[in-house]
Amino acid sequence: MPHLLQGLREIAPRYDLILSDVWGVVHNGARAYVEAADALSRFRAGGGTVVLITNSPAPSRIVRGQLDYLRVPRAAYDAVVSSGDVTVALLMERRGLSLFHIGAAQETGLFDEVEALCGERPREAPIETADFILCTGFIDFYHETPPDYDERLKRARARGLDFICANPDIVVEVDGALSWCAGAIAERYERIGGRVIQAGKPFAPIYERALALGAEARGGAVERSRVLAVGDAMRTDIAGAAKNGLDGLLVTSGIHRAELHLSEDEDAALDEAALRQFVEDSGLRPSAATPALAW
Repeated sequence: MPHLLQGLREIAPRYDLILSDVWGVVHNGARAYVEAADALSRFRAGGGTVVLITNSPAPSRIVRGQLDYLRVPRAAYDAVVSSGDVTVALLMERRGLSLFHIGAAQETGLFDEVEALCGERPREAPIETADFILCTGFIDFYHETPPDYDERLKRARARGLDFICANPDIVVEVDGALSWCAGAIAERYERIGGRVIQAGKPFAPIYERALALGAEARGGAVERSRVLAVGDAMRTDIAGAAKNGLDGLLVTSGIHRAELHLSEDEDAALDEAALRQFVEDSGLRPSAATPALAW
C-alpha cells in the first residue's frame, strides 16, 4: 500500500520541487480546488518550488490564462509546462511539412504559437496528401467516441503517416463527468501498427522541460530524489513519475474516483481495500496517496 496522507505537510520537508498535474488535482475543468492551491502555496512559502505539468494540448501561456479564469492563484506555482509546449517544438522541427489535424476547429493555440515563433503557420492538408497527423483531441467530444476515427486512421496507416499526439490522456474529468482525449485515438492508431509520437506524460520530454523550469526557478538543478510528482491518473502521472525516477503522489478522487472511492460522489471516502487491489493490478506503486491535495 502507498502511504496514505492526511495532507501534503506530512511529506513536504522531503522535497524541494513538486511537479503537479493540473486537471483533476488543481481544478476539474469548471472550478478550482481551493485546498489544492492552498497546499501548493504553502509548499512554496516554505521554500519549495512548484511546476504545473499538464497534458493540455494548449501552449502553457493559454493554460495560465485558464488558471487565472478559474481563479487559481499565481502564488500556487512558479511555472507551467504543457504537452502543447512539447508539441510546438515537434511542429517547429517539421516546418515546411503539411499536417492533417484531428481536433476541434477552434483549437488553434498551437498553430498561433508556431506562427508567433517563426512567422510561418503550419500548413494543413487532407489526409490523402498530408505529411503527418496532429491530434489535439476529438472534433466533437460531446458526441464522438474513439471508433468514429477508425476509418481515417486506416487511411493514415496505409500511407505510413506519423501521428503526433498533443495530449496522451485517454480521458479527463470535466466537472464530474469523463470526456475522451487525444490519447484514446492515438491508442487505436498504435493498435493497427501506426507510429505515435507522444508529447506529454508519461514520456520523458515533458519531464525534462519541467525539471529545467524547476531548476531555473530555484537557481540550480534539483536531485530527482527531492522531486515529487502529483497526479490523479495512474497511466500518465504515476507511470511518468516511475519512468523518470521520481516519487509519485496519487490523488484518488480524480479520474479513478469510481474505482477507489466506489462512488462518483465527491464526498465518498477512499476505500483502502480498493486502493490496495488497484495498485496491485496496475503494477505501479505510488509513494503515497491522498483523497485530494490539501495541506
